[in-house]
Amino acid sequence: MMTLEEIYQRLAAVFQEKTGLTAAGSSELAVRFYAVAAEIYSLYVQAEWTRRQCFPQTAAGEDLDNHAWLRGVDRRQAVKAAGTVRFFLNETRESDVDIPAGTVCMTAAGTRFLTTEAGTVRAGSIQADVPVEAAEAGAAGNTAANTIVYMALPPAGISACTNPEALANGQDTEDDESLRARVLGSYRRLANGANSAFYRQAAMAFDGVAAVTVLPKKRGVGTVDLVAAASGGMPDEKLVEALQAYFDRVREIAVDVKVMAPTQQTVDVAAAVTAQAGRQFDEVKDAVETAVRNWFTGERLGMPLTRAEMTALIFGVDGVANVTVTQPAEDRAAESSTLPVLGTLTVTNGAQA
Repeated sequence: MMTLEEIYQRLAAVFQEKTGLTAAGSSELAVRFYAVAAEIYSLYVQAEWTRRQCFPQTAAGEDLDNHAWLRGVDRRQAVKAAGTVRFFLNETRESDVDIPAGTVCMTAAGTRFLTTEAGTVRAGSIQADVPVEAAEAGAAGNTAANTIVYMALPPAGISACTNPEALANGQDTEDDESLRARVLGSYRRLANGANSAFYRQAAMAFDGVAAVTVLPKKRGVGTVDLVAAASGGMPDEKLVEALQAYFDRVREIAVDVKVMAPTQQTVDVAAAVTAQAGRQFDEVKDAVETAVRNWFTGERLGMPLTRAEMTALIFGVDGVANVTVTQPAEDRAAESSTLPVLGTLTVTNGAQA
């Protein structure tokens, strides 16, 4: 595409050729030529933008959504992280203590979570677990265990709270590149209502689904097993039930479709990390731990895990000068229905080794 200056020079050259005069000889002519050049340039820009939106390979935003719609693909929407918060009393009571639905709990960073149903600390007990979800949809709601420790307005009698386990499966709205890959994949692997591509594409359209493995005939002729992973790793029962209900409606006649969660494969990670000169080890350690935890998502369903990949991941963290991965001790082969899940994570100071 021509630049604004190139268009101006082209106009000036044509003017000089026809009249023998130069645009540079008159400031008024120069201004007018630049105004015309700017209008032509804006048309070039608009035409180029229109060209990009005509093809799913380069379209963006709503225009990419339109391409996806033509292929029966929808952009996955943001999903709220969910889990459980445990509420505590200072001492046992002779009567029940109620925890209203909508009770707000928070992390130190101010991420808010609300109880999704009412809970009760029974008489004679000092604690109760209540389901919660993030106030805002998105991956920001995924939080580590024991980090939800504040209450905006504690219910009467409740003295403290925490989350015994991490809250997971929060998912941001699908970005353009992820949606583009699914749209282009729908051309490469044409779904016909009966093949693996149909089951995969239909399952990936569900909000919260990060990866899918389709296993035809695993339980014999006329069976299809579908293993689904969520963005945070393991899908909750609600997501599995929603997928099962959907495929019970759209499956082929006489085909038994079974939706299930993946088999967890716990992976312990240990690494000796040397920080770059001038960097604090504790700061680098926190960044490494965050990178490793974020790597173990549902997208790793059925994928191998190699020591080289883990080494590259950690070495790529800002501030890392060197790294030696000691766990896992060997590569893990890919298994179609297995999801690698982070077990223990140990990051030590390689400079002190």
